[in-house]
Amino acid sequence: MTLFDDERQPPAAGEPVRVAPPRRVIAGWIAIGVAVLLALVLALVPAPFVIEQPGPVFNTLGTDQQVGAPPSGDAKQLITIPDKKTYPTSGSLDLLTVSVVGNPDQRPTWFEIASAWFQPSKAVLPLDTVFPPGTTTEQSNAENAALMVDSQQDAIAAALNQLGYTFPENVAVKQLIKGTPAAEALKVGDEITSVNGEKISSVQELRDAVKANGTGKAAELGILRDGAASTVSITPTESQGQVVLGIGAGMDYTFPFDVKIQLNNVGGPSAGQMFALGIMDKLTPESLNGGKRVAGTGTIDNTGQIGPIGGIRQKMYAARDTGKAAYFLAPASNCDEVTGHIPAGLKVFAVKTLSDSLKVLQAVRDGSSTADLPTCPAG
Repeated sequence: MTLFDDERQPPAAGEPVRVAPPRRVIAGWIAIGVAVLLALVLALVPAPFVIEQPGPVFNTLGTDQQVGAPPSGDAKQLITIPDKKTYPTSGSLDLLTVSVVGNPDQRPTWFEIASAWFQPSKAVLPLDTVFPPGTTTEQSNAENAALMVDSQQDAIAAALNQLGYTFPENVAVKQLIKGTPAAEALKVGDEITSVNGEKISSVQELRDAVKANGTGKAAELGILRDGAASTVSITPTESQGQVVLGIGAGMDYTFPFDVKIQLNNVGGPSAGQMFALGIMDKLTPESLNGGKRVAGTGTIDNTGQIGPIGGIRQKMYAARDTGKAAYFLAPASNCDEVTGHIPAGLKVFAVKTLSDSLKVLQAVRDGSSTADLPTCPAG
């Protein structure tokens, strides 16, 4: 007698035998179904992340057209100085950008996120680190546009200071935070001239002086309001681990001549260094870069201090692949993100000031040794 494990009766004589699919076949179809379902999830379900990838490259010595794009008849010079004599330039001083895939309104899929993980030129970041909770895409774009305008003004000031021009430049109160001691003592538009008797000439110097004062004791601020000098006492507070006055400070400049920077649809402060170098090259008889292709990034203040930026790994790939640059000027404070991630064929110099960058450019122009210049190690 044939036994059936499900206790079914054997088929009658002449009745066709129905054979059940083997269990491994059923398991295989189930696995395929799960894989299809997972693929649909990866392809359709949005992820709480965004992707940073290399963005367009712009030559500050050229036009506002992206490097590598087909020629356009309506391209304009990126930097123009109409009231001063300018000089021919060659090569490039490229500023770099990062494209962000995703925003609070349209997030990338898990499939796109998984693909980005395996590409060294891309980075996956939590959505909230790029778009803080409660911030809309429009608000983020507006903030970055304002930062770009400020960075252009600071770059003009840094370049003109480096070239020896003198002009009024003042640290001013741009915003007051409600409920802070500063809101009672200061007004928007006040010029801050000193902290505890020490002269202040940049926003960074103001931050450093407030940090040195610390919390728990009043800082004596020298101010100018409507041309009248006075002193106010404000006790700094702590916010997110920083010692602050409770104000938004910025610079006011009165430049000796007009410098125009034409660059649309790019936001943020990270092009400051390359704007400054581009301005200087146009005002200098000798080419700063010797006709070579050089790229770089970094914020800048009016004193020429170069600060850190985001997305530097993506910018290095843009410099090499789009701009075809062999030399890269990176903020020294970004070297920890650079080391071990430098694309082949790119030499990265660590710069802290505009003077540091000019030393690199001089060596590149002259073809002299760069061995003694600070670099971000290749890793």
